Amino acid sequence: MVTYLVCFSLMLNLAIAFANTTSPLIKDCIGSDTGSLRLDAYLDSCPEAEALIFSWVAKVVSEDPRMAASLLRLHFHDCFVNGCDASVLLDDTATFVGEKTAAPNVNSLRGFDVVDAIKSDLESMCPETVSCADILATAARDSVVLSGGPGWDVPMGRRDSLSASKTAANNNIPGPNSNVATLVAKFQNVGLSLNDMVALSGAHTMGRARCSTFSSRLNSGSNSNGPDLNVDFIQSLQQLCLESDNNNTLAVLDLVTPATFDNQYYVNLLSGEGLLASDQVLVTGDDRTLDIVKSYVENPVAFFEDFKTSMLKMGGLKPLTGKRGEIRKNCRSVN
Repeated sequence: MVTYLVCFSLMLNLAIAFANTTSPLIKDCIGSDTGSLRLDAYLDSCPEAEALIFSWVAKVVSEDPRMAASLLRLHFHDCFVNGCDASVLLDDTATFVGEKTAAPNVNSLRGFDVVDAIKSDLESMCPETVSCADILATAARDSVVLSGGPGWDVPMGRRDSLSASKTAANNNIPGPNSNVATLVAKFQNVGLSLNDMVALSGAHTMGRARCSTFSSRLNSGSNSNGPDLNVDFIQSLQQLCLESDNNNTLAVLDLVTPATFDNQYYVNLLSGEGLLASDQVLVTGDDRTLDIVKSYVENPVAFFEDFKTSMLKMGGLKPLTGKRGEIRKNCRSVN
């Protein structure tokens, strides 16, 4: 009882001042966990795991800067379907249809071979120790850092799922034509807030999207002459997509700094240059999201801090821990 009261008093009086502390006294009271995840999960069992993952991500991003956005997106699409359990990596089997062929993922997600390579090296170094889910969470963080964005400590200890769900992927992952109400609902369904939604949308400061995902934007010029319409931008998209007559043609999500993690995405939105309809509605569809966008334009540090916080929240969604799930030997299949 005395220990409990001491810890309670310490947390009550110092929680804000020492929110990011590594004080042993604080750790004795609250632990180093996020839920049941730990910052030191592999300290003894595989101490070089994070360094190995980082070296692989650095290699592939230097060769293909777009891969940073792809690895970040893999983590996002994984966590939105029954939690961060690497279900997105599973191939189809006789007993379930995986998530790779779901509408938000098919012919879109990439980076599976990178995860395979990382996992292979980890299995050689620390067999059956580091989960595929933790690889995704760590590679996402490293991709942001290597692209100029913020870093954060990744709590680990996730285990890998034994199945996947194409249906859940189709239902849970926000679509590129979503309005604000739909976006908010999809995020709230997994425990994330409106602010998390706007902050995590900032991941679209990197990467590319196919013409088929923003086809509704191509027609907006004929549907609106409002002050939020950027006619030159829409015409540039029409030229890119309609003249090529190919829905697989790629456009950069951020036309100013397409391979850099910064707040330019939000600047673009205020100029009417959001590539996806679900991007541009953050400015045109709701005053609450508009206010957050404006705050990130004015204060990029605030965006970085909110993004880190929201990534940690998302990375902690429904992890499999303890005896649940497994540590896959191959990220594409259950053991």
